Amino acid sequence: MVLPEAVLIPNALLPLRIFEPQYRAMLRWCIEHDRLFCIAMQNPAEEGPRDFLPYGGVGLIRACVDAEDGTSNLILQGLSRVKFGKLTQLDPFRVLEIEVCESTCTNPLEAEALGLKLLELCARLAEEGHQLPAALMDKLRQITDPELLGDVVTQTFLREPSQQQRLMEEVSVSARLRMLIRFLQKQVP
Repeated sequence: MVLPEAVLIPNALLPLRIFEPQYRAMLRWCIEHDRLFCIAMQNPAEEGPRDFLPYGGVGLIRACVDAEDGTSNLILQGLSRVKFGKLTQLDPFRVLEIEVCESTCTNPLEAEALGLKLLELCARLAEEGHQLPAALMDKLRQITDPELLGDVVTQTFLREPSQQQRLMEEVSVSARLRMLIRFLQKQVP
């Protein structure tokens, strides 16, 4: 599914309303099969069947409620970053080959240190007035995996879709955390 400003981040939930005929057909097919589908951000510089950026997210349909008018509301849970490959089907909806983008972590100590810096920055953002659920900072401190922490913080604090997309395209956990820290530092007064 190609959307103008939406990114499906691993481990995040994305609510969607499906109303276009091609996406309604895609949703029916997905539910009948493996309940998986991808979200790609639209590339405004392109037109036609490849009008999207080359990286996106694959997700699992966690919940789907159909309305009487044929539309559906669903919750999609991000599972993995993917790179889009060959277009294998165009009608009634696009199907592409995908390659899962496995994250790399060559220096776990560096990633852990960056995760701690990220937590400090999140605490500062919370102090500066970012509206957060009461227990969120406690939950963030309980996350021991730097990659998971980065994904959760991206979903929680980062509102600019183009920045989220840049993070989706980076496979190095440390590089992704450094980039996320730079993006968030711009939000701190």
